[in-house]
Amino acid sequence: MILTWLGHSCFKMQDKIGPDGITVVADPFGKKYGLKVPSFEADIVTVSHDHEDHNNIDALRGNPFVIDCPGEYDVKNVLIEGVDSYHDETNGSERGHNTIYRFVIDDISIVHLGDLGQVLDSAQLEKLAGTDILLIPVGGKYTLDAKKAVETIAQIEPRIVIPMHYKTDDLKMDDIDGVEKFVKEMGLTPTYEEKLKISKKDLPSEDMELVILKY
Repeated sequence: MILTWLGHSCFKMQDKIGPDGITVVADPFGKKYGLKVPSFEADIVTVSHDHEDHNNIDALRGNPFVIDCPGEYDVKNVLIEGVDSYHDETNGSERGHNTIYRFVIDDISIVHLGDLGQVLDSAQLEKLAGTDILLIPVGGKYTLDAKKAVETIAQIEPRIVIPMHYKTDDLKMDDIDGVEKFVKEMGLTPTYEEKLKISKKDLPSEDMELVILKY
């Protein structure tokens, strides 16, 4: 499985590279955020919520299957479950709902939390049990901040943590924190990768790993 961060909350997930491979894209962003807009062929696109930094499905080529709400899906042998959640701490009264997506690709369970803004409840955690790789927002303001992100990681207990939705040099969103605050709160030394290429047997079996992807 190959996992590539395209900036902000957008990831490309591939079971393999080539004409027979399946490409999944989560939360593609629009043009006004200063980042290179994803524009390539995709098989599946997921949207955690209908905000323009997460819902730019028209930028992707091909005829992707679009998932934008909770439910269970089996598309081209990729199992996906969308779990309802809130974009804020007040049951959605400020920013509405958010869909968490769990993907199973090459027998690896990847969870993308979208713009999660709440503490997870027992029903949500039950659906996320056994998460291998967690993609978690850490920048605060619109999502979990560094401290709450660490608390959420302790709830889910993934094997690998990859932060997203934080301030970077190119991102035109000035009111969120950079990743450094989260790294300090997490207390783990991160590894930095261009992209994550991993198989089930390569997942850490004991200590959790913190991976920061470049874009």
